[in-house]
Amino acid sequence: MPKQTINNQEMPNNEVFNETTANKTLVLYSSVDGQTLKIINHIKQSLSGDVSVFNIDENPQLDFSLYQKVLVGASIRYGNFRPNIIKFVNQHKAQLDALPNAFFVVCLTARKPEKAIPENNAYMKKFDQISKWQPQLKGVFAGALLYSRYNWWQTLLIQLIMKMTGGSTDKTQDIELTDWQKVDSFSQDFAAR
Repeated sequence: MPKQTINNQEMPNNEVFNETTANKTLVLYSSVDGQTLKIINHIKQSLSGDVSVFNIDENPQLDFSLYQKVLVGASIRYGNFRPNIIKFVNQHKAQLDALPNAFFVVCLTARKPEKAIPENNAYMKKFDQISKWQPQLKGVFAGALLYSRYNWWQTLLIQLIMKMTGGSTDKTQDIELTDWQKVDSFSQDFAAR
């Protein structure tokens, strides 16, 4: 039996190669103000092949068997994950575990270097406690402080949190706190999986 070739590379006869699933990455996210999606779009640049992006908050119907790896990103708002992210990963634990996978959290506390390490981050620890799924690769990134998008109540609450944690309370300017070099390093680690 002749050997199959894909992209000029020989495939052993005993391997079945399905072109519909070659180099396909599933990316799932939950975001409030869009910084998690912005980080996802940045990570996408490091990935080869087809990348499918879905908002978990829209309850996507997914066939995990169409993908070779999966990335999940979630934001923190007022100290909590959005309920849909925990529900989703718990419901799909087996499918997530079956693929090379990674997970990252976006939170303002990660603006401090010691809080930007998954093992030291309270939100990652919280995720580990409430999630049945334990990702193979974890990341924590600082988000953005977008006072211009908040209503007066959100502004007041976030200013209080920032004052208590030593962050900016200047509501006249938005501040992006994401460390893009750290995102690039995480992206390379995930792409290599």
